[in-house]
Amino acid sequence: MENTGRFSDRVADYVRARPGYPDAVHVGLLDGGALLPKALIADIGAGTGLSAELFLRHGHRVIGVEPNAAMREAGLKHLAHFGAAYTALGGSAEATGIAATSIDLVIAAQAFHWFQPAATRAEFRRILKRGGQVALIWNDRQTDTSAFLRDYEALLQSHGTDYREVNHRNIDAARLAAFFGSGAYREFVCTYVQNFDYEGLEARLLSSSYTPPAGDPRRQPMLQALCDLHARHAVNGQVAMVYDTRVYYGALPSEL
Repeated sequence: MENTGRFSDRVADYVRARPGYPDAVHVGLLDGGALLPKALIADIGAGTGLSAELFLRHGHRVIGVEPNAAMREAGLKHLAHFGAAYTALGGSAEATGIAATSIDLVIAAQAFHWFQPAATRAEFRRILKRGGQVALIWNDRQTDTSAFLRDYEALLQSHGTDYREVNHRNIDAARLAAFFGSGAYREFVCTYVQNFDYEGLEARLLSSSYTPPAGDPRRQPMLQALCDLHARHAVNGQVAMVYDTRVYYGALPSEL
């Protein structure tokens, strides 16, 4: 499936169960000099607004760029209470539709691994103000720090449709260095936790692009395995999904 359409049938689960982003991300970018208090932010691959919400809560204006119409509309609905502070465009990372030299900080949360790096770099440089920076953010799910997390990872490996191919962990230090170029990037990590009953855990699984869609014969066996997994590991009906929220940020100089 074309990348921009992968989540069209998963919007409700995405809104319900995908993790947000901790306030420590905002603090880290402020402390690192990548973010000013009144910065105008472009959120590329904004989806349903989970990453934009963090910055809107802290008083920033955000332009969300999201090519998937269903997700873009869900984001506008989710963030409507912020009023004119949030606007959304139907562009892409490679062609955002944002005016040149207008943005203080570009963010891409849980999205950069879908982009074409060279064209994206050129577009980010076009829309950034002088001195502006880019922050690439991922909620990196821990895979081996509890029995539940180990079994959940094994479930994705055995039942996911293309889990290995689209995993964001394919973005390694070499690819990040190539993107940021001679302007060496910096990074920091913070922790984020979601607690799920079974229904929440099922929504979290079904929000992922690599789970079989409705009608696929692989879907029900995956859900049965998930139900068994939750029954084995739940404490008072809850399991804990733990993330290392990783932030990579820096400028994009003209020379690579």
